[in-house]
Amino acid sequence: MRPRPEASVPTRALFPTLIHVAPLAGPRARRAVAALNKRLLAESWQLQRDDLAGQRWSARRYPGGYTSYGSVCRLQQVSPTFAELERRLQPHVRRFAAALALDLQGRSLTMTDCWVNIMPQGVVHSLHLHPLSTLSGTYYLRTPAGSSGLKFEDPRLDRYMAAPPRRTDAPPELQPWHTVAAKTGQVVLFESWLRHEVPPNPSATPRVSVSFNFNWF
Repeated sequence: MRPRPEASVPTRALFPTLIHVAPLAGPRARRAVAALNKRLLAESWQLQRDDLAGQRWSARRYPGGYTSYGSVCRLQQVSPTFAELERRLQPHVRRFAAALALDLQGRSLTMTDCWVNIMPQGVVHSLHLHPLSTLSGTYYLRTPAGSSGLKFEDPRLDRYMAAPPRRTDAPPELQPWHTVAAKTGQVVLFESWLRHEVPPNPSATPRVSVSFNFNWF
């Protein structure tokens, strides 16, 4: 069947907001990924115990939880384990950049930041974006049942004027918010300007993830 001319389609989708959600690796690499996750999780717990600067930073800016964002934020440069995670993320970044039709002009997207987040029960990560980055993302190491997902905000939300609310059965791309469920072993990528948050963790077991930024410039 020949595609219909654009002029014959009365309603068009413009300026889409894309995200990438996929397992870190396919079924053939399941054992290797499980071993990597075990090492990543062990190093995350070790950081939480030993990183005094991160503990102080978290006490002020991440109450109840721990993040190495303000202390050890380039883990891929100091840990072979996190460097392996960076290598496994690269194919996802390339696919996402291609889906976004980014013209990288012969340059590569490079991981510039990589840090750990540990969210015990009740801890929240408020609405934010990642300034001075191109693509950002999260990789989940531990997601107890009921863990909070990654909640994205429609970037046009502050420009809505006299707009009725969306119906509850509207498709995800028309909703003002969309939550991607947190799943162990899963990668979520998004453009760094897209605002997002993590609601309070309802589980008594801590939720553990690795966040990162890739830059083009």
